[in-house]
Amino acid sequence: MAANSDMVFIEGLKIDAVIGIFDWERAITQPLLLDIQMLTDIKPAAATDDVSKAINYKAVCDDVTAWTQASKSGLLEHLAEHLAAQILENYDCEQVTLKASKPTAISAASAVGVKITRSKA
Repeated sequence: MAANSDMVFIEGLKIDAVIGIFDWERAITQPLLLDIQMLTDIKPAAATDDVSKAINYKAVCDDVTAWTQASKSGLLEHLAEHLAAQILENYDCEQVTLKASKPTAISAASAVGVKITRSKA
């Protein structure tokens, strides 16, 4: 995989979820924006034009949305670690980079958040 740098990506996945450490945040949902990059070998899918040999980004979006809404994490750091682990476990990728942003958290900023990169062991 080292010679390849194929990437399947999702940008700006919008999810409303419970996130935050304050009592008022635990009582509401807030918008989150997720960018996901998955390092994978796309050659089998490219050679066959067969979706079963590809990372299905619709399935990733559906799963990440469900995992995010179920987690009810306090910190974005916790959510990002959880999501990265789930993606690596459930999808055929060697590495995932995940950026999780809270676009409404700080009024003077367009977004705040975390960005992590994790690899399979």
